[in-house]
Amino acid sequence: MEIMEEQKITVDINGKKTECDVLFTFSSEDTGKVYIGYTDNTKTPDGRQNIYYSSYDPVFGPDRLEKVTTPEEVEMVKEVLQEIDRSVQNVL
Repeated sequence: MEIMEEQKITVDINGKKTECDVLFTFSSEDTGKVYIGYTDNTKTPDGRQNIYYSSYDPVFGPDRLEKVTTPEEVEMVKEVLQEIDRSVQNVL
């Protein structure tokens, strides 16, 4: 997994083009895809940062983001997010 610094992408969130900060990327040999986590820096009602994730084919790059839809992919991304959360909690 690669934690990204100062990288931005423009994505469509709820029908609106939004500039987002890239938080992490990782690739999967099983799917042949790269997964990317990003945020528009908005907060949920309970104060947590909104984090979105997508995948892309490394041949085409992050300009062609795809939804993560299979239960296996969703679980894999959730595990990475939990790992990041645990890492942050250990630092604090």
